[in-house]
Amino acid sequence: MAIPEINISDYTYDLPEDRIASYPVAERDASKLLIYNKGVISDTVFSRLPEIIPSDSLMVFNNTKVVPARLLFRRATGAFIEIFCLEPAEPEDYNLCFASTSTCVWNVIVGNKKKWKGEPIKLYLPENHDASLEAMDLEAVLEGESDGKVQVRLRWRGGEPFSKVMEMCGKVPIPPYLHRDSESIDTERYQTLYAAYRGSVAAPTAGLHFSDNVLKGLDVRGIERENVCLHVGAGTFLPVKSEAISGHTMHSEPFSISFDTLNRIYNNLGSKDVIAVGTTSVRTLESLYWLGADCALSGAADWTPSPVGQWVPYESGAKDVPVKDAFGALLEYCGRNNLDRIIDRTRIIIVPSYRYKVVTNLITNFHQPNSTLLLLIAALIGEDWRKVYAYALEHGFRFLSYGDSSLLIPRV
Repeated sequence: MAIPEINISDYTYDLPEDRIASYPVAERDASKLLIYNKGVISDTVFSRLPEIIPSDSLMVFNNTKVVPARLLFRRATGAFIEIFCLEPAEPEDYNLCFASTSTCVWNVIVGNKKKWKGEPIKLYLPENHDASLEAMDLEAVLEGESDGKVQVRLRWRGGEPFSKVMEMCGKVPIPPYLHRDSESIDTERYQTLYAAYRGSVAAPTAGLHFSDNVLKGLDVRGIERENVCLHVGAGTFLPVKSEAISGHTMHSEPFSISFDTLNRIYNNLGSKDVIAVGTTSVRTLESLYWLGADCALSGAADWTPSPVGQWVPYESGAKDVPVKDAFGALLEYCGRNNLDRIIDRTRIIIVPSYRYKVVTNLITNFHQPNSTLLLLIAALIGEDWRKVYAYALEHGFRFLSYGDSSLLIPRV
């Protein structure tokens, strides 16, 4: 299979500004739910999801946790500099970085960078600020730039772990298309109830609709729930600027899955529908297939994992490896190396012509025009994506991160 020749202009639609949800609905599960079931479209409310999902399903969630990654500093000249922490650089391990008690280095986006010469700058302290912020004395120093990445060293006093520093000083990085600053409501609602592992700078938004009642309802019906973790990067908001998708470079994101979860998914492959909650869960599960297929072809004894490339599904000779063989190879690799989890990175892009290997159904929000996420939807349900989005627009659905949800069950 060659790299698909797809014009991004073929995957657009008119999204009026007033259809973008600026705030969440009052209750998580009060959002609307569009159901696309093999060509038939209907709608209901999200709170009814447990009675809609077939009992012989396996649902896979992304339990990443959004961090308050936007930090505002001020130069001695008075110029404001925003540092948007994307990913740890020193130490690279998320847990070790969040546990750091005096200094760490992050790959960042710097707002108003042209006004910063790289000298140490101090955290901006608003009027009536907490005295503990002043005592912390948080400062940032420009470390350098390489491969398009800006690295900034952060230093502070008091011995607090960096996770606490972020909580005290940072703001929730809500999407730029909301056209507003983050507010107190975002601290709670731009986070899933099951978020567990810090690292994302954007929420896996399909999960925002799940309330305690919905989760309990799934459990009562015996619907199995598993978790993977993919830390969502700011690249998820990048538009496709090239005319052809072949000219677009996907962002890289880290993901992980425990041995036990991998084993439970393996045992259910082929016997249960695998329902991914969100496109980040899709990208993780499908990336695991390509990792495992490569492992199966190489042999678990000789294999060394490497990041999943953007075009691997379209260029790899591993596409005919059965999915159970792929997951079985990963389990064997973990066993041979006494690993309790698989940790890797992915740039996978899923576009029309892609054949899903693991995911059978998808719960997801409504995505931006001309986006890679819209292409992922089209790869699952084909040209019917146009009918789904037309229905949503005609029936008052709210779009994007704080918008409504959909359950997509493809024809085949």
